[in-house]
Amino acid sequence: MARIAVIGAGMGAMATAARLAVAGHQVTVYERGTTYGGAVGRLEREGFAFDTGPGLLHLPAVYRDLFVKTGKRPLEDYVDLVKVDPAVRHLLADGSAVTLPNVSRGGAAAVLDQAFGAGAGDRWSALLGRARDAWDATRRPLLEEPLRPDWQVLGSDPYPALRKSGLLRRRPPTLAEVAERELGGELAALLEGPVLAHGLAPDTTPAAATVLPYMEQTFGSWYVRGGIRALASAVYERCLERKVTFEFDTAVRDVLVRDGRAAGLLLADGAEVSADSVVCGIDPRQLPPGTVPWPADSVPARGPGVPSRITLFLALRGARPEDAVHRTVVHSPGAAAAARAAFSGEHAERPTVTVLRPDDPATRPDADHEAVTVSAVCAPQGVLDWSDAALATRCAGELLTAAECAVPGLRGRLLWHELRTPADIARATGAVHGSVPPPALAGAGGRLLYPANATALPGLYLAGGWAHPGGGLAHAGMTGALVAGLIVEGAGFRGSR
Repeated sequence: MARIAVIGAGMGAMATAARLAVAGHQVTVYERGTTYGGAVGRLEREGFAFDTGPGLLHLPAVYRDLFVKTGKRPLEDYVDLVKVDPAVRHLLADGSAVTLPNVSRGGAAAVLDQAFGAGAGDRWSALLGRARDAWDATRRPLLEEPLRPDWQVLGSDPYPALRKSGLLRRRPPTLAEVAERELGGELAALLEGPVLAHGLAPDTTPAAATVLPYMEQTFGSWYVRGGIRALASAVYERCLERKVTFEFDTAVRDVLVRDGRAAGLLLADGAEVSADSVVCGIDPRQLPPGTVPWPADSVPARGPGVPSRITLFLALRGARPEDAVHRTVVHSPGAAAAARAAFSGEHAERPTVTVLRPDDPATRPDADHEAVTVSAVCAPQGVLDWSDAALATRCAGELLTAAECAVPGLRGRLLWHELRTPADIARATGAVHGSVPPPALAGAGGRLLYPANATALPGLYLAGGWAHPGGGLAHAGMTGALVAGLIVEGAGFRGSR
């Protein structure tokens, strides 16, 4: 039985801890904050409750597998997973609306034909068919296997249309160029919107990003009754069942190194903790420079250019209408400008926003009130100064204006609102600049990959959204299987089969 020290109690860290504990190891998690979950937090006020991180779950199989591999009781014994149907309503810049069903390619094609004319559904299906080819080509190396030593081969874009196109043969096209060429007009926004929501700029992101809307349409969008925070609570409970120990309010200062390998932790209070292996479940940039060694040929840690989220929580009087849609995307009048704003801080007239209106009694005081969450991708702290009250007030107003498109009569129903900026995210979670990592993608010469789970320092491993295969609830959960496999089976581990 080895002693494992885990830094951070985020979703990837807890998924790793549970798997290692069931393998017979003694696991202790050290968390700087007062609770578990990392970015998967909860805001409660006056009977209203909101998720402060992700509001929906994609690829629920990741957490089903975690519970199957770590105990007898399945995930559904802990949480109530609800398929969101319709999956999403798009309010486009030209004023039109498109509502897509959940996990129904045929249904989606019929809706698109009706909205954009005959042939639109076929174009959408054909594009997602090519996205499926990209998914099949990269699923194992990007999601199910440790990052390969020759990771540079993942720098080539797997989207098959690249091999058919003579128009842009000199360089691979971006996601935005593929959307315009293969879909066109407002239909292109349905492809670009989900990619931007992940924190990726469509005009600079490779066509491989088509796997993100493909995953959503194929595996569905799911909500957890009580909010996604309930999923974090379920993973935490599973960890406790497996005898994982949690030390909250315990910040880590550094990783101890002895005899050329990780040997434990130096805590903020000066105490030393011995361990046979250390798992860093936080952004490795939070540790002192040089703590995590990066070989010359490795994928470097993701830098400060990763965008963040700005979120507005709305407490409304009045019942949620029966015909309300759980998720509505209100598209910006200028998609390119919205994307630039998310990375460089340029002001966009109105960002593309996501409005979540869960039909969940746990989110509101009673049936005569409604809790609504409005969010947008934005530049991180440092690119903009989110401590500037005037900036925060202006952005809150823009989010509120966009949300009115999805919630008619919103201002007349508004009891109060609360804004969460990248600066708030940084304070609450420790995330550098309040950045929110997107999933890893192939293409772009490898710049959208993340550092390998095994570092150059023996005994030190990386889990969570800042390590391979990147951010998002599902991807962070996948790091648990990868890191546990590397520790239990050693360097010969090649992923789950």
